[in-house]
Amino acid sequence: MNDDEDNIIPNEDENLDNQDQATNEAGFDDIRVTTGHHFYENNENPEETITKVTGMYKDWFLDYASYVILERAVPAIEDGFKPVQRRIMHSMKELDDGRYNKVANIVGHTMQYHPHGDASIGDAMVQIGQKELIIDMQGNWGNILTGDSAAASRYIEARISKLGHDILFSPKITEWGTSYDGRRAEPVNLPVKFPLLLAQGAEGIAVGLSTKVLPHNFIELIDSSIKILKGKPFTLFPDFPTAGIADVSNYNDGVRGGRVRVRAKIAQFDKQTLVINQIPFSTNTSTLIDSILKANEKGKIKIKKIEDNTAAEVEILIHLPTGVSPDKTIDALYAFTACETSIAPLGCVIENHKPLFIGVSDMLKISTHRTVDLLKRELEIQLDELENKWHFSTLEKIFIREEMYIDFKLYSDREALYVYMYDRFEPFLKSFVRAINDDDLQKLTQIPMIRITRFDSDKADEGIAKLEAEMERVKHDLANIIDYTIAFFQMLKDKYGKGRERQTELRSFDNIEATKVALRNTKLYVNKEEGFFGTGLKKDEYVTDCSDIDDVIVFLRDGKMMISKVDDKKFVGKDIIHIAIFDRNDKRTIYNMMYRDGKTGSTFIKRFNVSGVTRDKFYDLTQEKPGSLVSYFSANPNGEAEVVTILLRQVGSVKKLKWDVDFSDIAIKGRASRGNTVSKYPIKKIELKEKGISTLRPRKVWFDDTVQRLNVDGRGELLGEFRPNDRLLIVTQSGKLKTIIPEITTHFDQDMIVLEKWHPNKPISCIYFDGEKEKYFVKRFLIENENKEEYFITEHEKSQLEIISTDWRPVAEVIFAKVKGIQKENQVIDLEQFISVKGIKALGNQLTGDKLKQINLLESLPYEEPEEVIPEQIEVSGEDNVSDNIQTELDDDGQITLSLD
Repeated sequence: MNDDEDNIIPNEDENLDNQDQATNEAGFDDIRVTTGHHFYENNENPEETITKVTGMYKDWFLDYASYVILERAVPAIEDGFKPVQRRIMHSMKELDDGRYNKVANIVGHTMQYHPHGDASIGDAMVQIGQKELIIDMQGNWGNILTGDSAAASRYIEARISKLGHDILFSPKITEWGTSYDGRRAEPVNLPVKFPLLLAQGAEGIAVGLSTKVLPHNFIELIDSSIKILKGKPFTLFPDFPTAGIADVSNYNDGVRGGRVRVRAKIAQFDKQTLVINQIPFSTNTSTLIDSILKANEKGKIKIKKIEDNTAAEVEILIHLPTGVSPDKTIDALYAFTACETSIAPLGCVIENHKPLFIGVSDMLKISTHRTVDLLKRELEIQLDELENKWHFSTLEKIFIREEMYIDFKLYSDREALYVYMYDRFEPFLKSFVRAINDDDLQKLTQIPMIRITRFDSDKADEGIAKLEAEMERVKHDLANIIDYTIAFFQMLKDKYGKGRERQTELRSFDNIEATKVALRNTKLYVNKEEGFFGTGLKKDEYVTDCSDIDDVIVFLRDGKMMISKVDDKKFVGKDIIHIAIFDRNDKRTIYNMMYRDGKTGSTFIKRFNVSGVTRDKFYDLTQEKPGSLVSYFSANPNGEAEVVTILLRQVGSVKKLKWDVDFSDIAIKGRASRGNTVSKYPIKKIELKEKGISTLRPRKVWFDDTVQRLNVDGRGELLGEFRPNDRLLIVTQSGKLKTIIPEITTHFDQDMIVLEKWHPNKPISCIYFDGEKEKYFVKRFLIENENKEEYFITEHEKSQLEIISTDWRPVAEVIFAKVKGIQKENQVIDLEQFISVKGIKALGNQLTGDKLKQINLLESLPYEEPEEVIPEQIEVSGEDNVSDNIQTELDDDGQITLSLD
């Protein structure tokens, strides 16, 4: 077995399946070991002579499993250390003289207690040091951001940190045991007075069992411990040294079954460059870049090049080719690379020599209450020492004051002398905290004569008074041990909390659909006549670009429909009339269709959308009668409804052979609906007369501030109803604005201050400070170029946006600074009256020449906005919940009249 087994990262799924087989809360007695090997006595009928391998193999395996679990891989709940870590810290304490020690020396010293070689000890020590909590490091200890390893142990140095001294060691309350060879004493557990296990995290794999405790924030752990002592509720979530963004909605208190999704922090550096400045926990810049390059090679994303500028902080620049969407690439990075990872915590610790599966909240409670007990024991020992010191100081004072030493020459043996001294102390016994014993008397007889002759009674009384005051303080602390412990935690926070603020941002993530962000790096072809489609049919008709994880929707002339995955070559059925990439969540694509029924010969018309289908299953869009054929078909991405001309064949006495049908008069229903009758007579031809406009209502768009994303599911703030050409206005605190078509995949800057539906004729008003002129200006403007992101304040580094409003008649309050003791009255400004609408690049009008303290945006003046005329349109809310609002009447010629109810 490798000596570094403590540090092997387990296969999470395999561990979760196997750990219950190896251990349970009852201990190790129930472990059952069997092997997959059987021995057979002959080859003719082996099933009759199967022999199981048990006996000493079972015992040996049990011993080995127990040893690895208890002595190597899993930390103890008492102090949060694995044995190797505990022995390292104990060795550092023994070597501690305030100066740095070579790590090689510490490793060598630790080998007296840990019998597993220098490599495993050195690696474990580097891991402790990289947590930057209890070890003060000097030299190259590696980099958790880049994955660079530490220098050799002979080149780097370490000592116990100040925090380590405050929370780890207290020899008087430490339980001691013997080392593996019986030559030395080592601590069974260190008296750790802090939730160190949760602060550092722990990871290890044993035989059939693993543990994965995620690291938590130093300050939050202390605050939560204080809440526990005060009886208040608390919540605890991980905080990673690599920062990043985490979704902890399924953390499940760190027990088995929980999941934490962690993402890199990716921002748009410029139009063609993305920057990663924080990475997910459990990755480093090297593995992250490798995953991006592999995704690029597989065609999942498309990048131009990557620059790794990481030093003290992460900076990875991803350069994109021209025409590649940065927003879509960000989502693709999360979907296909290590920019998003999922971590499965597993709270497992050792308690009373048994594995215990426990959540982080219970771990913190155990640690907090143990800290109370440790502090109480320290105070009790301190009180006992103070009482002993007070006891002897009082004895000494009485002994010298009563001149008991003068009669020593009268007693030739010790027993007689002690009898004499007991008798002399008899009148004072009530004033002592405990009984006088022979040891006390022996110390008194050993006091040097020079000390007796120089004894100062007043000074002795002063020293005793100080001891009494100290004893009272300790007794008070013991009587109020909870308050004392809270003060101890607060001391740790005040002393060591600076610079340990939360690094990982907690945020709920939206689920990224891989099919929507995958790079369409291959081409889809179709042979409509023969009924084949695929990416390998390069000699046939080109359909569209696609990715290898896309679905394809196919419609056939006989009215059949199928959804199938992109393939190199696939047969679906002859006479294909329409093929496209399928999005199962798209309910705005409407299919307009006419078909001839194979039984009656009548032609029917219908409109429908497609969702909720099973892959590779045929769906019949007609009435499933043999001989049915599609007469007319169109696919409309935004619900467009065209007008077509119907031409009948000359049949008998039918007079009306030509008329128009408007698809907008047909209700949108489910794909299985029969449709409405167009004609019972044979149709000669159907001609497109007029292309249609969308018959769908404008799409409602919401902004979910929690995940910083747009959605159409009703989550967050409603931004408005958007038609195909409507745009969003985005303004940032840095003084930039732009308008965009709302896309679900859009990412937003952290300093965004305005997000709303854009009205082209509605002016934007702002007050800003010009850094070059060092004056405040007011301006009102309209956006001149809807496709361009641009600054609307001056681009000087000191220029700063004060207020901005998109109301018709905004009002601002100007508060002046006091100058030479004179306070000018506040001024209210109607921005519409102050300045007319100008160009976006105009400087604006100067607000005032006086110094300002503050500018506030007040309630806008009333204004009656012009009504927006929206044509009556049809709402699509599902497949089968739109009722048929068409009345059909046959005339004398066997034709129909379509009319809305």
